[in-house]
Amino acid sequence: MTKGFDCSTPLTVSTAAAFVKDGYLFVARYLVPSGFKALTKSEADVISKAGLQIVSVFETTANRALGGRSAGLADGATAVQVAKQVGQPEGTCIYFAVDFDVSSAQMATVIAYIKAASEATPAFTTGVYGSYSVMEAVKQAAACSRYWQTYAWSGGKKSSFIQIYQYLNDVIEHGIGIDHDESYGNEGWWNTISPPDPEPSYPLSPEDANAIIPFLSAGYEATISLAARDEFHRLANELRKASGQTEQ
Repeated sequence: MTKGFDCSTPLTVSTAAAFVKDGYLFVARYLVPSGFKALTKSEADVISKAGLQIVSVFETTANRALGGRSAGLADGATAVQVAKQVGQPEGTCIYFAVDFDVSSAQMATVIAYIKAASEATPAFTTGVYGSYSVMEAVKQAAACSRYWQTYAWSGGKKSSFIQIYQYLNDVIEHGIGIDHDESYGNEGWWNTISPPDPEPSYPLSPEDANAIIPFLSAGYEATISLAARDEFHRLANELRKASGQTEQ
């Protein structure tokens, strides 16, 4: 479990350092195009240099998800533009907020919003912030791949599959209002200092490896020595590993 918080107030060098000193490891900030709460590239750098990870959340208005598919497509496109501006690496997550008590009659529209936001952000993983009922419904609809639940409107229930849990709101620490969160892994967070691990590169192509392996197989079949057979098998697997293939 990892200790974190979310806030609408931009962090400074001093406040970011103070939160790190208190043991916080991540902060959720708003990936919106403008306004006081908007994350900027300079703030992302400050947060990263302090040693905090960043969770990106897109929220313009609390009930924006009631705009359905068209709103999701528009917000997803905007979120991608802002993510690039602030230095968020591709492959990390953008959470879209459903910041109100969703009724059963509204849930289909909310799901359509999250599905559309996911469609519009193909280079990023997509998450949803919301109540227990939102988590369960969006998960069942496979509308996104990351889940950040708030205790608000959740009736004491907590989904079993979530990455982040917001368990306390409206706390003042280091002079700013924050909410308390905890995370459990695979959050999709990021910083501007340590980009995600690159895709591994292999010194040998699968085609070349598979062209060589039959010669080793022939040697394997031609000998009755168990030691020699083990060596031919080992060499074949070394070729597979060097070309990014699964050992056999």
